[in-house]
Formats: sequence, structure tokens, C-alpha cells
Amino acid sequence: MTTAERSHPLVKEAMMDIEVKPKPLQPHWYERYVQPCVAELLGTTLFIFIGCLSVIEDTQGTGRMQPALVHGLAAGLTIAILGEVSGGHLNPAVSLVVWLVGGLNITMLIPYWVCQLCGAMIGAGLAKAITPSERHVNASGGAFTSITADEQIPSALGGEILLTAFLLLVACMGALNEKTKTPLAPFCIGFVITVNVLAGAGVSGACMNPARAFGPALVANYWDYHWVYWVGPMVAALLVGVLMRFLLGDRTTRLLLK
Repeated sequence: MTTAERSHPLVKEAMMDIEVKPKPLQPHWYERYVQPCVAELLGTTLFIFIGCLSVIEDTQGTGRMQPALVHGLAAGLTIAILGEVSGGHLNPAVSLVVWLVGGLNITMLIPYWVCQLCGAMIGAGLAKAITPSERHVNASGGAFTSITADEQIPSALGGEILLTAFLLLVACMGALNEKTKTPLAPFCIGFVITVNVLAGAGVSGACMNPARAFGPALVANYWDYHWVYWVGPMVAALLVGVLMRFLLGDRTTRLLLK
């Protein structure tokens, strides 16, 4: 160090800042890769278990009210407690749209899907294990049985696309978009699930979640029109991803006008 550098106060201050400022700690690999997957597995297991149970044990015939409230409350609570770990997706369509808008690394997309589907199988299996076999059979294990004829496919598929798009839009705007995100996002998501089930259960069953369809279908071996509950939510994820990227997203999300 020269005499001028030693005597100049600005140089001293700058060098002190360089020496004092610690490098930001990088998250441990376990927290970056393993914990989020564990959270998705656990969260989806609990959500599907509670959701299936609400359908199987709806012996009083409450119609749409019980499943709507149970699914909405279970989703909101699960997202609230696990959201800081994994985002609380619990749904392959949610993971897809979050990746499309830049909120999830591509390396985590497939692991999230695998964990969600595994969690769905475990949750549906647990629901079967603790309920009487007669009730489980009568309710098809909580699988979606709303579509009974080919003539229903257009309305059911359209319903799944629109209902899921509403859910995904609330999730993106409430949890990801800087201008509109809110700490109440988990409960907003729970509310929109409840509203969608109340409004659209008669049209398609209001699944909005391929994992929620897959787990019970596998455990109950009920596959009638199962593809609708994959195509509808995934198409909705693509539509909402485009909407966020080009029109509604903030500056970090939009591809245009950055």
C-alpha cells in the first residue's frame, strides 16, 4: 500500500468495507434440494389423505359442502406451514406454472412431480387403510367419478381448464408477483379451492390437481376418463404461464417491456 493510499480517508474506508463485509452464506445442498422435496411429499400426502377422507366419510350426504371446505382448509393450512420450505405446491400444475414464471428451477420440476405423485399414492393409501372397505368402495376411494359418458367430456375438460386457471392465477398473483403478493396467499388459495369445488364439482368434479386425481385412482383402480384430470390442469398452467409472462407479471416476470 502506498503512502497516499494509507493517508487518504476514502481509500481507508473503502478497504475496510471490503475486508469487513462477509460473503453471503449459500444454502446447504440439503436445504436447496432435499428439504423442498420432503416438504412436497409430506404436504401432498396430508392434503390427499384429508381430501379423500372427506369424500369417503361423507356418509350424511352433505353434497359439495364438506369436500369443498375440507379441501380448501387443508390446502391453506398445509401451504401456510410448508410454503417457506418448498413453496407448498402440492400440485403438478402449480409446479409447472411456477417454473414457467421463473419461480422454480428446472432441475426441481421433475423431483417435485415425483414427490407429489408419491405423496398422492401414500395419502390415498392411508385413507383406504383407516376407512371401512364398504365405504371406500362406494366412494371409489375418493377418485373423481363425475364423468360417466363421452358427451360430458367437452364441458368437463373446459371446466377443469377454467377452474384450474382461476386457482393458478390466485397462486401466482398472491404468492409470486411482487406487486400483488400477500402473506394471506395460503388462505387465498384455500378459499379459491373451496369456491371452485362449490361452483364446479357438478361439472367435472373440480379436481384442479393431477396428483389429487392420480393417487385415489391408483388405489381404487378407477381410471374412467382419468386423462381429463391431467390435460385440463396442465393446459391451464400453460395458459396462466403465458398470461403472467406477457401481460400480468411484474418486471422480473414479464418477457416484454423489461
